[in-house]
Amino acid sequence: MLVELNRDRVYGLALRIVRSAPDAEEVAQDAFVRAWLALPRFRGAASFSTWIYRITARRAFDRALTLKLRRGRETGIEAVWEAAAPGDGAPRPALVRRLEALVAALPPAQRAAVTLYYLQDRSVEQVAAALAMPENTVKTHLSRARAALRAAWLARGGDETR
Repeated sequence: MLVELNRDRVYGLALRIVRSAPDAEEVAQDAFVRAWLALPRFRGAASFSTWIYRITARRAFDRALTLKLRRGRETGIEAVWEAAAPGDGAPRPALVRRLEALVAALPPAQRAAVTLYYLQDRSVEQVAAALAMPENTVKTHLSRARAALRAAWLARGGDETR
């Protein structure tokens, strides 16, 4: 039941951090296995979703670092997988795709903070707990992410919604 309630968001968080569908699946699966094994030690100080997001974020950051190091050693070889586009197959507006691309270009910690705060509607406190960071660090990541997104958006032609 806990897996069914949290699997999409756990997978989404992992995907935004590692940027690879197969790696995100692996991270999500590993996070649930680790949570299952540690369930007897779960104190309930935070909600289960916050706890599983924290486990997922840590596993995804570890996986992203491993992938980065591996790719650095495998120069000249293209990535085998690309991140799968979420959704039901319906075409998305160009602006949404553009914003998603800009978010994908953020550093992993900023991308995770933006995903949890804006896309999963979590509070700063919940994001901090999930990412095992002080609240002020989360606020800093969000602020820097907003500034980077704003600058990148304006650098590519500004606001096309007007």
